[in-house]
Amino acid sequence: MSTRKAPVLSVTSYDKSVAVTISLFLGTLLLFGGVCAVWFINLVPPAPNAVPIEILDVAGGFEDGNPDETLRLDSPDPERADASLAEVEAPETEIAETLETLIEQSDLAAEQVTEQFETQMLNRGKKGSAAGTGRRGLGEGPGDGGLPREQRWYVRFDDRSTLNDYAKQLDFFGIELGVLLADKRLAYVSGMSTAQPMVRYAASGAGETRLYMTWQAGERRVFDQQLFAKAGVPLRGGEVMFHFYPPKTESQLAKLERDYQNRDPKMIRRTFFTVISEGEGYTFQVTRQTLLK
Repeated sequence: MSTRKAPVLSVTSYDKSVAVTISLFLGTLLLFGGVCAVWFINLVPPAPNAVPIEILDVAGGFEDGNPDETLRLDSPDPERADASLAEVEAPETEIAETLETLIEQSDLAAEQVTEQFETQMLNRGKKGSAAGTGRRGLGEGPGDGGLPREQRWYVRFDDRSTLNDYAKQLDFFGIELGVLLADKRLAYVSGMSTAQPMVRYAASGAGETRLYMTWQAGERRVFDQQLFAKAGVPLRGGEVMFHFYPPKTESQLAKLERDYQNRDPKMIRRTFFTVISEGEGYTFQVTRQTLLK
């Protein structure tokens, strides 16, 4: 009967090789982690990106104006240090209210126009324009920016022309006169250079889409009153009078404004036009532009 030996457990060469390999791998992994940690600890942080700063011209200031700022005056006349609001001769300018609102508030509008003329008569000064140092207010909303045409355009007719020449200029450009009467109706007059101008009436300004302007002061306002009298439209004085521009003439003014110095209309604060003779008719000419600050 043979005697069997008990099995003996021992570590083989293979086991040793595997253990060494695993140890080297773990050691290498640990060393790599340590090196990465040291690299991150000593990493120089990147310089912060410069944030662009936008300087906004914020509206506001003193309720009665800043004493250190000077008044801005828009006029077709050259700039001068002692420019005054007085003696602004016959500029056509914008009216802030819509035509329908003016009809509803005609009495108040007429009173304001009268007061404005009285103030200008008392405040005599030297004609001219001034850039001024005051800042413009900023509006809010999704608009495209810039001023609309009726607030940018400043049209001057020749003060030396006669009533008949003035009427011919209006008819040549297709400009129709309008006046807000005491009974809240609108009277339109066209064909001013003819012996009997054409008159039509409207109960309101609803549906009126044409560009229109009104006078601040000047001799040409008196000419308009004479043309209304010629057409048989009675005026009592102080009425709000309009110039309605047809789309063709408005497009002509817009092209002249853009071609003057090839500026984006959004950049323009005021464009000054004057009427000059050209051949058998007339044309507009840009004399000056001022820009928004």
